[in-house]
Amino acid sequence: MERLKGKVAVITGGSVGIGAATALRMAEEGAAVAILDCQDSEGEALAKQLEGRGLKAGYWHCDVSKEQEVKQVLDAVANTFGTPTVLVNNAGIAGANKPTHELTEEEWDHVQDVNVKGVFFCTKHAIPHMKKAGVGSIINLSSIYGLVSAPDIPPYHASKGAVRLMSKTDALLYATENIRCNSIHPGFIWTPLVEAHLKTTGQDPEEAKKATAAMHPVGHMGEPDDIAWGAVYLASDESKFVTGSELVIDGGYTAR
Repeated sequence: MERLKGKVAVITGGSVGIGAATALRMAEEGAAVAILDCQDSEGEALAKQLEGRGLKAGYWHCDVSKEQEVKQVLDAVANTFGTPTVLVNNAGIAGANKPTHELTEEEWDHVQDVNVKGVFFCTKHAIPHMKKAGVGSIINLSSIYGLVSAPDIPPYHASKGAVRLMSKTDALLYATENIRCNSIHPGFIWTPLVEAHLKTTGQDPEEAKKATAAMHPVGHMGEPDDIAWGAVYLASDESKFVTGSELVIDGGYTAR
């Protein structure tokens, strides 16, 4: 219960799904958890729930695509809980599910603004705090689609490939300062994002769910906790020699 004792963890997109599971598990392991999101009611409810259990948690509204907002929120977290030493860049959207030639510039940019610039802005403004602390762990949520691709959602796939390489670059840039950076590559995890994406396929929802589950050799989709525990490991001192790596949690999807 104390794997993250003394750490301050910032989790973007922390109100629901993978982000919420990560906030819960990190708080249970002793971290002070800052939940950042635009889904205010869900985020405030989660923070209140964690506080009600005697855990350290708080909610901040934050649009990760807006640099000044990101900086202000990270500074506010530092003033509330102390210097952030863990950053989970989890906020992300799937975007338009169209072939490349049918996409608009606005549809493309919207995904990159959240999924790529959001990671950039949060990392940029977390690094000074981590330098001050002399330690840090940045955990970037990429995807199986940062490793392989599929004939759908081109902006999403491009964004997750970018996040994979951004993670390696920052791992190299900050390694000598005791700041680690790794990416997690989930398979399909049953979350509101995946549920919404499957509705864009034109299939019957239950059939789409079964077909997606069958793409994983284990025969089912993952749960948010499957990813949350990976994030706990990367945030903890158990992974102190791990940086620039790809933690694939995908039920065997990319093993083919």
